[in-house]
Amino acid sequence: MVVSIMGTRVLRKEDPKLLTVGGTYTADLRDARLEGAAHVCYARASALGAVSGVDVSGALATPGVLGVVTNSDLADFPLQPPQMDLFPEEMLRRSWLVDDAALFVGEPVAAVVAESVVAAVDGAEAVEVIYGGGEPATVIDLEDADGDAEVIFGEVGTNLALNLETVDMSTGFSDGDFFEDCEVVIHQRVENHKVAAVPLEGRSVACCWENGSLTVWMSTQAPHLVQGVFRNVYDLSRKDCRIIAPDVGGGFGQKVNHSQEEMLLPELARRFGRPMRWTETRTENLIGFGHGRAQVQRVTLGGDADGKVRRYRLEVICDSGAYPGVGAFLPYFTHLMASGTYDIAEIETRCRSVVTSTAPTQAYRGAGRPEATAAIERAVDIFAARCGRDPVEVRAQNLIAPERFPVTTAVGTEYDSGEYARALEKALEASGYEDLRREQARRRAEGDPRLLGIGVSCYVEITAGPAPGGKEYAKVEITPEGGARVLSGAFSHGQGHLTTFAMLASDSLGIPIEQVEVIQGDTAQIDKGVGTFGSRSLQLGGSAVCDASNQVIDLARETAADILEAASADVVFDAEKGFHVSGAPAVAVSWADLAERAEAPLSADSNFFAAASYPFGAHVAVVEVDRETGEVTLERMITCDDSGPLLNPMVAEGQRHGGIAQGAAQALIEEMRYDPWGNPVTSTFADYGIISAAELPSFELVVMETPSPHNPLGFKGIGESGTIGSTPAVQSAVVDALAHLGVTHVDIPCTPERVWRALS
Repeated sequence: MVVSIMGTRVLRKEDPKLLTVGGTYTADLRDARLEGAAHVCYARASALGAVSGVDVSGALATPGVLGVVTNSDLADFPLQPPQMDLFPEEMLRRSWLVDDAALFVGEPVAAVVAESVVAAVDGAEAVEVIYGGGEPATVIDLEDADGDAEVIFGEVGTNLALNLETVDMSTGFSDGDFFEDCEVVIHQRVENHKVAAVPLEGRSVACCWENGSLTVWMSTQAPHLVQGVFRNVYDLSRKDCRIIAPDVGGGFGQKVNHSQEEMLLPELARRFGRPMRWTETRTENLIGFGHGRAQVQRVTLGGDADGKVRRYRLEVICDSGAYPGVGAFLPYFTHLMASGTYDIAEIETRCRSVVTSTAPTQAYRGAGRPEATAAIERAVDIFAARCGRDPVEVRAQNLIAPERFPVTTAVGTEYDSGEYARALEKALEASGYEDLRREQARRRAEGDPRLLGIGVSCYVEITAGPAPGGKEYAKVEITPEGGARVLSGAFSHGQGHLTTFAMLASDSLGIPIEQVEVIQGDTAQIDKGVGTFGSRSLQLGGSAVCDASNQVIDLARETAADILEAASADVVFDAEKGFHVSGAPAVAVSWADLAERAEAPLSADSNFFAAASYPFGAHVAVVEVDRETGEVTLERMITCDDSGPLLNPMVAEGQRHGGIAQGAAQALIEEMRYDPWGNPVTSTFADYGIISAAELPSFELVVMETPSPHNPLGFKGIGESGTIGSTPAVQSAVVDALAHLGVTHVDIPCTPERVWRALS
């Protein structure tokens, strides 16, 4: 059990490089194997509809262009594998490049290969897509897609990509009157609009072939997962397919899975006989790399007039985009977490995913769990208002009590541990809730045009899941000098693994952290791994490091016994002194001594498995709304996020700050929008509302630590917590500011126009 370094604010080992010379991202790579690389730019569909031809003559005539590849040139190349196979087969047959129809604007039509990026871009602009063959099926609104709108895949006969009831992943609705004995019943439509993950570094790939072996440098969250896909597509053994992830400038879920533009690059390298590079632009990232959230929910909540909640019904319609993939599966997580933090006796869920004429939906920070929290928190607010009760009181009345844990919710999800009421109390105390309510009453009485709103949310999420849990790989080696080398299958792209994993190995082995090297992101050096997503790394990857470290200690004890001329059972390990005979610490053997004398390398690996954990917390948002203009200002954000014991509070705080900012941005300004003809109208940072420090207050973080029983360190995930609790808290605050004027709901994002219309 690791205890001595818990709560230590070790400065991040990654930061000196990032803050001085900067990171080395895929587009920055200077490697001899990439000398003479050609560059790719994808010509993209500028409209929806049937495609009768692609004229590449203009591109071929562009100076510096080496060639152009269209889908007709890839007839003998195997189709790309689907991300998941739960959907109708016809929806899974996606060609590498647009074949007979463009199903969303931004879909790649042709790959232009050139000597330079500039030449490739010029060539792509010269590609002419010839549209013809009838009006396209254009369905932008997901509720239309779920109704009687045109059918995008005519051979399927429906826009329904997945009904989770049919695969036993949601409960379905009962036939009877589910709410017949409830005194108060509320209904509300809740929208979680499309947002873009906008990592500052978009997709970026470089690759080369050497004697039949493929090396790919790629901006990815999961090198080993994408290695499996490349091996499948190109029929390669593990040793002949090497994935290297250099520094990665953000992922937020977007970079867990593969895309056709990335997977096609080795085929282009093979055809043109030279290394190949591609880095997408910001517009390509916004319109073509998939979006997050994209759910419309209909919630019904029933209970007693005194505020006790008894029954909850949640209907989810998810926008899969033009091609269903992992995004269409995410309503399953919404179903799993439907109960939120509340003790609700009966819950029914109905979850469906539909295809639309928009970019495919992908995982985005939280991936299905923020949507579950948004639904239940909005429902509880409205239910409290209908009962004439303070929303905080109703929450406190219905929270699951700590003595109930482990507890199984009405949808069958088993929460591991939690003190939900305490988290709410700590957040409220830090906010000065009663004083805020008094200030709000004063302003309302005086007719102040600066409307004050206080929003509260409670949340719980699943990390390193779903059931039965997850696994991660780590290997720990003792170097000849007596240091340690940690090889991890997890991959850090901002989470700080080089620091936290080194801390764990250092503490277990008694080796100074400066002498611990952490290696990640290279499938040639690390045998296996899963990757970093879903707030899984410390509880799985960190536990694997500790497990492997303890195995190394056990191995070393045998060698130490020989050196000390003692029985191994009498040799003890002291992290400060080394190995010595019990009761005789004056004579000790160091790691350097052991490395020199050991007959075999001192190393061990771990494939650590653990059940999912359930971090939780409470957020309080304070906003001011300008009654004349509808402008919302987030004045304060107070959060209590419990992710179990904190290994390095500074690293955890960084994760919390980033997540809170993204969640608040979704509530206030971020939205991916399309016009009625399927054209994206938020295709640059000039029109997509990316948030900055200028729009945010300094967040007030409250600490609370409740261990999970599901891993030996008690860790829970922290990476997604901020995005889960902050969005409904900010939305609740905006509605609260307007409540005395008769406003009961405002959909997010709570833009000035939307708020002004609600006021009007």
